[in-house]
Amino acid sequence: MYEQSNTPPPDQSAAQQDAIDVNDFVFAATGARLRRLTLPDREHWFVAADVATQLGYANTRQALLAHVPANCHTALSDLARSVYGADASRKIAVHGLKKSMRMVNLKGLISLVNGCSKPECAPFKAWVDEVIQSVQRQGSYSLEPAAGQPAPVGGTAYVMPEQVVEAIVRLEERNLYADEMLAAAAGERNDLLRQITDSQNRMADALRDIAEALRRPSHSAPAPGLTAQQLLDTWKKRHLLVTDDVHTVAAVLAPALARGEARYHVEEIAARTGMSQDRVHDCLRMLLKRGCMRQTGCSADGAPVYVLP
Repeated sequence: MYEQSNTPPPDQSAAQQDAIDVNDFVFAATGARLRRLTLPDREHWFVAADVATQLGYANTRQALLAHVPANCHTALSDLARSVYGADASRKIAVHGLKKSMRMVNLKGLISLVNGCSKPECAPFKAWVDEVIQSVQRQGSYSLEPAAGQPAPVGGTAYVMPEQVVEAIVRLEERNLYADEMLAAAAGERNDLLRQITDSQNRMADALRDIAEALRRPSHSAPAPGLTAQQLLDTWKKRHLLVTDDVHTVAAVLAPALARGEARYHVEEIAARTGMSQDRVHDCLRMLLKRGCMRQTGCSADGAPVYVLP
């Protein structure tokens, strides 16, 4: 971790009471920053999103509302309202601060950190507590310089405690796993919705076919007393059996229809004809739609009951 500091030397502080300071505490391993803004009255404010992200909060504003008192966080625009000048604007811009960002003071920072109950965040919480105490006592925070670590512009690279590195890695792995689980759940939900929609469409089609068959006038029925073969011949002459599959299913139903009613499960017709159940279902719909028969209900075992119209 390193700190980028724009704090003026002690002999210049009295001459620049209207200035602000912006400091970056940066993790050397990941480059993640904990940005601090110091107002002319020497009150310290921190970027809430920097801490919330490392603690695994999904939404910074919700985390602030849940864990931080209202008087301990505010927008950067409110803090900078009383600070004017090109120097202050330059410092804010250089450190990537935006006026819409939420800021927390030291008390708010402590509340935000303590509000995280995840065990894997314990090392990071301990480190932030160390930073807070150091800032309160000394106005800054420093660590041992890291050997061979490239120094950032305007600062020095420092060693980050090993337990903090491990905590960050565990948090990142957990976030990746959570994203994968959410994506899988969303996919399963979409598949289930598609299946429900398909079933509803099939049911709606079946109900429409039954309603049309019930509304069809009775004069379309063949003369009573026909044999099964005569019934099939009548349908063929009227061009009601449009395909061989429809004719095959009609041939299974015709003998029973000629006697009064036909009671067959779709599975039974499929077994007798060697056709798939979906295809048998489509053929039954065609016979109903063309007025060859109509459905009056279902038998006790759930088989549809068909009769001549």
